Amino acid sequence: MDEYILAVDQGTTSTKAFALGKDGTLIKSHPVNITQHYPAPGFVEHDAKEIYVSVLKTMADILIWNPIIKIDGLAITNQRETTIAFNKDTGEPYCNAIVWQCRRTADICRREEFTSVESEISHTTGLKLDPYFSATKMRWILENAPGTEKAALSGELRFGTVDGYLVYMLTGKKNFYSDYSNCSRTMLFDINKLEYSDRLLQLFDIPRTALAEPKPSCFDYGQINLDPSELAALGLSDDEINALKKLNGVHINAVAGDQAAALFGQTCFEKGTAKTTYGTGCFTLMNIGQEPQFSDNGLLTSAAWSYKGETTYALEGSVFQGGSVITWLKEGLQIIDDPSECDSICRSIPDNGGVYLVPAFSGMGAPYWDPDLRGTITGLTGGTGRAHVVRASVESIAYQVTELVDLMMKDTGITSTHMKVDGGVCACEFLMQLQADLLGITITRARSDEMTATGVGMMAGLTSGFFESFEELSALYRANRVYNPGRSSKESNELLNEYRKAVKASIVVSGRKTGE
Repeated sequence: MDEYILAVDQGTTSTKAFALGKDGTLIKSHPVNITQHYPAPGFVEHDAKEIYVSVLKTMADILIWNPIIKIDGLAITNQRETTIAFNKDTGEPYCNAIVWQCRRTADICRREEFTSVESEISHTTGLKLDPYFSATKMRWILENAPGTEKAALSGELRFGTVDGYLVYMLTGKKNFYSDYSNCSRTMLFDINKLEYSDRLLQLFDIPRTALAEPKPSCFDYGQINLDPSELAALGLSDDEINALKKLNGVHINAVAGDQAAALFGQTCFEKGTAKTTYGTGCFTLMNIGQEPQFSDNGLLTSAAWSYKGETTYALEGSVFQGGSVITWLKEGLQIIDDPSECDSICRSIPDNGGVYLVPAFSGMGAPYWDPDLRGTITGLTGGTGRAHVVRASVESIAYQVTELVDLMMKDTGITSTHMKVDGGVCACEFLMQLQADLLGITITRARSDEMTATGVGMMAGLTSGFFESFEELSALYRANRVYNPGRSSKESNELLNEYRKAVKASIVVSGRKTGE
């Protein structure tokens, strides 16, 4: 009977599970979509119980369709920053989870008690004071969700990022652990000491007892302990329950935030290596070694993974609107029927016709960090058509990523010549070629776009001995396609400069001064 690592990838729009073999191949489950709730402009929520059920269903799906495989251990990778408030005894959520994309806490971030110590926050956590991160989401819940403040005072409240909540539920409400990469995104975690900061807990008035215990990514998080009667109450079928019972006693051997897991899965084990994941958002990470390095240009620093007492850090730039721009074309504007059309539409015209999109649908991340900025299209003329808008939208993804990578090289002094990429949006070859052109470096797309699941599965394998070394893991990497730069640097710079003019115009339209 062949052994596999069972890797769960709990994402923003869906949950998937995979069985990772020793040769690096993946057996995948059917995905389970996650409902997006938008109760007010700028608000994004998930039902935490729906997230948990989706994890159970995808794990069961793997086991039902592959009944003879043996599971060596479980690995969990997850959407980061999304915050869940739940009862420690029952696991019942007090309210919907606040998703990482949600901008409801922008006013909290503007409070003087926080803005006055913004530099201290950055140098402790590696993060910017922004609604993106969990601390202000926790503060909002305590101030607005009924019963949470009382529960916090009594010790009944637990605040978890998705990983901590899943570990808690899967271990039968026994272990409440979160890994360093997820803790790094709470804006409460001292990345130098790898522990929560007393100063920040006091500043945001978050009880330490409510938070998950920080652990290395490669660590035994405990045994799975699922109660069949509870599974039935959640609406799982008899076949699903019988499959999941086989997991009882299996150890959770790794946990990592999705972007750290993708960096690991791309085998970016050496300092200076980098990857970009093109998903709902785009996330560029560079391995910066075993010492945290803080950005002068609005980028973020987080713990990426820890193994045998050694922690590797990453510098990160976040694009809030990546693949979601393509979704907007399909569902918002309804000018494409399928994302696969983007390639042919972009190539149907010789250039963008001077049209640029700034996709600030929920503010912008690095290097602008402006939660109130809103989207803008510039350069419209009477000759502008559907193809120009589609092309401008696709190009906007590449412009945003280019700014991030340029800032990383400036921060670190490392001149990159190569970047690995993954994610569903990489299927757009026009985008990948433009990215190589704008950066002037080689882009390698991995054969699999499921690098988050691969990465956390690899971590779990190191913990259990399923995999023996980083060298063994590096040998598993397979490339799909390589894109080499094909434009002159002058032409690429002209395109990027026009995009930056569009961003400045968007800042003006949003009612603030350029550079504010």
